[in-house]
Amino acid sequence: MSDQKTGNFRWMVCSLLFFATTINYLDRQVLGYLKPELERVFHWTEMEYSYIVMAFTASYAIGLVAFGRFIDKIGTKLGYTISITVWSIAAILHAVVKSTLGFGAVRAVLGIGESGNFPAAIKTVAEWFPKKERALAAGIIDSGTSIGACIVPFLVPLLLGWYGWQEAFIITGSLGFLWLIAWRMFYNIPSQQKKLSKQEYDYIHSDSEAEQGEGDTGHFKWAQLFKLR
Repeated sequence: MSDQKTGNFRWMVCSLLFFATTINYLDRQVLGYLKPELERVFHWTEMEYSYIVMAFTASYAIGLVAFGRFIDKIGTKLGYTISITVWSIAAILHAVVKSTLGFGAVRAVLGIGESGNFPAAIKTVAEWFPKKERALAAGIIDSGTSIGACIVPFLVPLLLGWYGWQEAFIITGSLGFLWLIAWRMFYNIPSQQKKLSKQEYDYIHSDSEAEQGEGDTGHFKWAQLFKLR
């Protein structure tokens, strides 16, 4: 009933975030399912492979903090654009590197790019949903992690068998650019989105006064954050 009265454009935005998260987890897991073939081609040891994995994990952890601050400064539309562009290029570049060092380098870039997904998604949810719907929206988006993990075991072996390991990286990495077209065409912040009705805009901001009341004390100390819902 609420959607019939206010509109549901915000759920289209939520679906875009869901698919971005699905692609995010798909791209990061392709290497793992190609590992047997790549070990045969490049003669990796387990130690060498662990370095490649560590390059992604370390850069992803650092990138989460750095990208979060970056997106706060430049906004969600441009921030998500940069994030998915970087990680999609890095995913495709897996097809052209020829050494352990090269794979480690592109994995590090992939980690930095992918680290922008959740900061951008969370900020987008805060911009597009009233507080009473944010947990639901976040849950839908986060389910993309599981969907992506479920798709990879079926998709990657097929691509490997049909085309080869290099094409598997290229095809899966290209999915991000398809998503990017939709993002650039349909997404904008609510105040600049012409397709958003006034009723839905007002509904999205229906609890904005409460949010302003919570944040009127200025800068927070880290310990104070635990007191806020």
